[in-house]
Amino acid sequence: MESDFAIIGGGVVGLAVAWGLLKRGHKVTVIDGDDGSFRASRGNFGLVWVQSKGIGRPEYARWSQRSVAEWRPFSDELEGNTGHRIALAQEGGYDFHFSEETLADTVRKYEVLKAQLGGNYPYEILGHNELRKEEPEIGPKVVGAILHHQDGHANPLKLLLSLADDVRRLGGKIWNGKTVQSVKHDGHFRLKCSDGRIVEAGKVVLSAGLGAATLGPKMGFMAPVRPQRGQVLITEKLPKFINRPSLIARQVNEGGVQIGATNEEVGYDDNVTLRGLAGLARTAVETYPLLARAKLVRSWGALRVLSADGFPIYQESKKMPGAYLVTCHSGITLAAAHARILPDWLEGKAKPTDLEVFGEDRFVSA
Repeated sequence: MESDFAIIGGGVVGLAVAWGLLKRGHKVTVIDGDDGSFRASRGNFGLVWVQSKGIGRPEYARWSQRSVAEWRPFSDELEGNTGHRIALAQEGGYDFHFSEETLADTVRKYEVLKAQLGGNYPYEILGHNELRKEEPEIGPKVVGAILHHQDGHANPLKLLLSLADDVRRLGGKIWNGKTVQSVKHDGHFRLKCSDGRIVEAGKVVLSAGLGAATLGPKMGFMAPVRPQRGQVLITEKLPKFINRPSLIARQVNEGGVQIGATNEEVGYDDNVTLRGLAGLARTAVETYPLLARAKLVRSWGALRVLSADGFPIYQESKKMPGAYLVTCHSGITLAAAHARILPDWLEGKAKPTDLEVFGEDRFVSA
């Protein structure tokens, strides 16, 4: 066989899994899509985030926490191997609020989740005056924020580049510009690509994002994934004035401010709209008034990969044993876990406890 594992999908999710398997001595081939493929890895917001994840599903919060705890050694190793600066910062992150009511309602939800996690949910509530001590440029309309101490952010494009470079350094193959048309299973897997190439492997991991909706059912998965558009804005490089990231804005290591993001149910339309960008700009200026004077240099729209309930899916195919579906909308946050923990399951060991609830059976019962 050509490989022990064939990974379908060359974004952050697929490359993180490939990197982890290579580190364990497996032969790995990654089959990446063409230029027309939707690529969430190249359009995301770059947060390494725990806050708000797991409300109603504490296992998701624990899985996210395990990943962010692995992020520093994961990032350091990639930077040391490739020389690319991923710029990880884990000094906490904000959930800003513009009314006392929404702040109080969110705190109530966080207290429930904190109890479910046995108290392991380190956050504090900052009123406006306390917040200004941490973020002097905050606007008067921000009544307060929740500061969660496990949050942070990184450079997602450098992460993607680092993973690709290190996968190749470790001996992995990355076939770009190819899409898998069919998968046959007869003791081992034969993947037929759009250009006629056949890739043979002992096991297969489907991590093709939105592409799983088409290929997944052919492999025995339900793969109930759908797109959700997020638009973002990027400013010129500015002197540092944002100390911690939020869901509204983060200042990247080069100085620019990334502003985001919309949550739009528009199918597979990844264009930007004046209405969407204007709404982002208005909220950003209300949060940090000095952004009103900043020049915008670019914007884009990208499609998130969401399951039917918004949580990840980790499933081995019943039709094709040895084929696995790995999909989520938090590929950056979960990259460290996918690289350093998930390979245990893919090698045939027990699935991590927190992941038992993320199989596809939950959609049948629903």
